[in-house]
Amino acid sequence: MRPAENDCIIVSERVLAETQTCLINAKLAKDHGWKCTADLTMGIVLRAAARSISVTAACRDLSQAPSDQALLTAVSDGLPKTLAVLEQRLNDCLTEKLPQHMRQDSWSIAIDYHLQPYYGEPHKRRNEIYYSKPKQGTKKFHAYATACIVEYGRRYTLALTWVRGRESMIKVLKRLLAQIRKIGLKIQQFLLDRAFYTVAVMQFLQTENVPFLMPIMFRGRRSKKGRKATGLRAMRRKPAGRYPYTMKSREGEVSFQVCVAYRTIRKKDKRTGKKTNKRKTKKLLYAVWQVKGTPTEIRQLYRKRFGIETSYRQMRQARIYTCVRDPHMRLFFLAVGLILRNIWVWIHQTRLATGSRKNPTLHLECLRFKRMLDWIVREIEALYHDGSPLCVKWQHVPRT
Repeated sequence: MRPAENDCIIVSERVLAETQTCLINAKLAKDHGWKCTADLTMGIVLRAAARSISVTAACRDLSQAPSDQALLTAVSDGLPKTLAVLEQRLNDCLTEKLPQHMRQDSWSIAIDYHLQPYYGEPHKRRNEIYYSKPKQGTKKFHAYATACIVEYGRRYTLALTWVRGRESMIKVLKRLLAQIRKIGLKIQQFLLDRAFYTVAVMQFLQTENVPFLMPIMFRGRRSKKGRKATGLRAMRRKPAGRYPYTMKSREGEVSFQVCVAYRTIRKKDKRTGKKTNKRKTKKLLYAVWQVKGTPTEIRQLYRKRFGIETSYRQMRQARIYTCVRDPHMRLFFLAVGLILRNIWVWIHQTRLATGSRKNPTLHLECLRFKRMLDWIVREIEALYHDGSPLCVKWQHVPRT
C-alpha cells in the first residue's frame, strides 16, 4: 500500500530483504549444507546480477563466500528439475508484488521474443537451441518470450517462458495467456510484433477472444509496372481509415480490419546522413481486431508496445553472465534480472508515487534502477565480506 505519511524512507537493507524473501518464498532456493544456506546463495546470485558479472566472479570477491563450484551446485540443486514447475515458480515470483487493485482493471499487454546469443553446444537435446538470423556472430540462441504491461509506471513483466527450437508461436502464446489469466488480470488487447502476423496466430487469438493489434507484414511478389497492386499492397493507396480484409493461407482464412495511419518523419541528407528540417509522410498499416480508435489513436496505442523493450534494456543491466549449458539455470539467471526490475517498479508505484492510483505521478529521480542495484551490492558485501581490500592472488613462476 501507498504510505499515509508524506515522507517515505526506502532502506537498502529492506530492498535486499524483499528480494531475497521473494525468491525463497517461490521455492527457488534451499539450504545446501551448513555454509550454502538459501539466504547466502540468493544473496551472491543477486550480487552477480547487480554487478552484471558471473556467479564465479561474485564468489571470488567475497571472503566469507563458498567456492564458486559449491555455490553453482547449490543453485542447481535448489531449482526444480521439471521445466514446467520451474517456469511456474518463476512466474509466481514475478507477479508476487503485483498490486491487487491492478488485477481488477484491463491492460494493454505486449508480447515479444528475447534472444540471447549462444556459442556452445546443446546441453542434452538439440531443441534447446533456437536458430534465427545471424546476430553477434552466431545463428544459435536461447530464446525466451515475455508478456509485459506497457502502461507507463506499471510496466510489470507478467509471464516468462522458455521457447524451444522450432516451437510454434501458438504454443508459446498459450503458455503466456494461461499465466496471465491465472493471476486474474484482464486483457484489454495484445500488442504484437510483425513476426506474429500469421493466420494461425490471429485465428488462435480470435478463438480465445483476445483483441490484438500488430503491424502488417507484406509477403509475396511486388506488382509489376503497368499492373495495379492487389491485396494488402493496394491498401497503401487508400486514405487513412479502417478497411475490412480477409487473409487466406494453407492454414485457413481469418478476417480482421486493416487500419491505415500516417506519420511524418524528418528526411535525411544523402551526403551527410544527418536529419534535416524537411519532413515527409509515411503510411503505416496495422492488423486490428476488436480494438477501437481512430487511425491516429491506433498508431499512438501501438507505440506503447516499445515499453517492453525498456524491460529488456533494464534486464540487461541486471544480467548474470554465464557459460553454463543447462537451460534451467540460464532461464533462472535471466528471470532474476526481470524480478529485480519488477521490484523496482513496485517500489516506485507503491512507495514513491504521488497522486491517485489511476494516474500516479512517478519520481524516478529518487531511485534509479542502477542505484538500487548498487544498494544490493553494498548490502551483500557488508554481510559476506570482512572489509579487506579486494585483490587477486597470483604467484609468478619464472621461466626456465
